[in-house]
Formats: sequence, C-alpha cells, structure tokens
Amino acid sequence: MRWPTLFISHGSPMLVIDPSPARDFLSRYGRELGKPRAIVIASAHFNAARPAVVADARPGMIYDFGGFNEALFRMVYPAPGAPDLAAKVAALLEGAGLTPAIVPERGYDHGVWVPLMLLYPQADVPVVQLSVQPALGAAHHLALGRALAPLADDGILVIGSGSLTHNLQEFFRGGHAPDAPAPAWVADFEDWIHDKATAGAADDLVHYRERAPHARDNHPSEEHLLPLHIALGAGGEGAKGTRVHASHRNGVLSMDTYAFG
Repeated sequence: MRWPTLFISHGSPMLVIDPSPARDFLSRYGRELGKPRAIVIASAHFNAARPAVVADARPGMIYDFGGFNEALFRMVYPAPGAPDLAAKVAALLEGAGLTPAIVPERGYDHGVWVPLMLLYPQADVPVVQLSVQPALGAAHHLALGRALAPLADDGILVIGSGSLTHNLQEFFRGGHAPDAPAPAWVADFEDWIHDKATAGAADDLVHYRERAPHARDNHPSEEHLLPLHIALGAGGEGAKGTRVHASHRNGVLSMDTYAFG
C-alpha cells in the first residue's frame, strides 16, 4: 500500500488544548489513516541553509513559543527517533543532489509535536524530522519532496507541517473572533491553492508568489507554505491533492489539511 503524503496546518501550540474543528479533525484522522511504519516530518519551525535530517534515537522537546498556557510547557511527546531511517532520508536527498546534513540532538519543535500529539497520541511511531530552507524557494522544496517519494511505498508517512496562511501580524492585531469567517484576501488565496492542488498544477504552486492572489499578504515569508511543496513532491510525479479538512482560526489563519497522492 502506498501512503498518501500530508500537508498539515498546525496553527498555534494551543491547537492541542483549545477545542476547534481542526483539533477534532486531527484527533480522528490518525485513526482513519492507520499507523505507518514511521513518519518523516518537515516543520516550518526547523529552518536551515540546506536540508537537515535529525538522527536522534530519543529526541527531546522544544517549546519554541512564549505567552501561552503553562500546561503546554509540561507536555512531552516521547515518540522515538529512527536513526536508520534518517540515514536513508539523507541518502535519498544526496542522490537528488541536495547536500543534506545529519543533525544530532535537536528535539521536537511545536510544528512536529502539536500535530503528531493529535494524530498519534500513543507516540509509538518513530519520527524523523526534516528542515525547510526558506532562502531556497518553492522549486527546491518540490524537488526535495520528490526525492522522498519512494518512502510512501515503504510504509512511511511523509508530512509537511506549516500553515496554509500565515500572516501573524494580522492575526495578533486582533479584531477577529476565533470563529470569524475568512476575509476575501484569505479566501481568495485558499481557493487558488485548492484549485491548483486538486489539479496537481505543480508549476503554478511553485510560482504561487507571482500567480496566486494576495500571496504575500498571506505569506510575508515563505517558511510556512514550503512544507506544502514537500508534501506535493513526496506524493510522486503527477500527484494531486485532496483537501481533507478546511477551517479557520480568527479568520486569517487557515487550518486546511491536504493529502497528496
């Protein structure tokens, strides 16, 4: 069985605690998918100049945020790492000419443990973390994902963890109720991504900053959308997306999840 690849909008760390449609979805979606042999997850919060693969056998925790509920700082996601799989990931990337680095002693940031705590709360699936390279753009991340495409045939779930929209200045400006509908500049961007993802329009998605409406309003910087390009690439040549969840937080933060294959 070939696994789908996923792009997950992980939201704020409060996703684990606060009731929301996205939390409800992720809490059941892992059961619908079943348990993979392992997970390779690229987090928007793990930035590096070149692809970095975490090879720890027992990764710790990174609480890379402040000003949130204190209960979050006591949460632990004790899933094991997978050094052998990390080496395989690095070899696939090297074979694609992407000069990866093996990184020791890096814990799970919230782009990893927040969605996985909901998807697989038993923490019994080994996890390998992968960085994004914000300076290298979308085409690089599509190629990175395509290098990982063989993993889906080997019982491994590849996830890109980011956010379909990510304008934090607008989010923290306030004035949007938690369940507010998306304003037009968010909805138009979401609709464009949906149309292109479902069509498998990789070239358009690579050039989203020039072609998508309000691209820079929704992504002042790229790191939170680049995991989508990894998931698209890892879905294999000609992969198309299915939007398996759509919701918003405070109107401007899209919580959409896509499966590619």
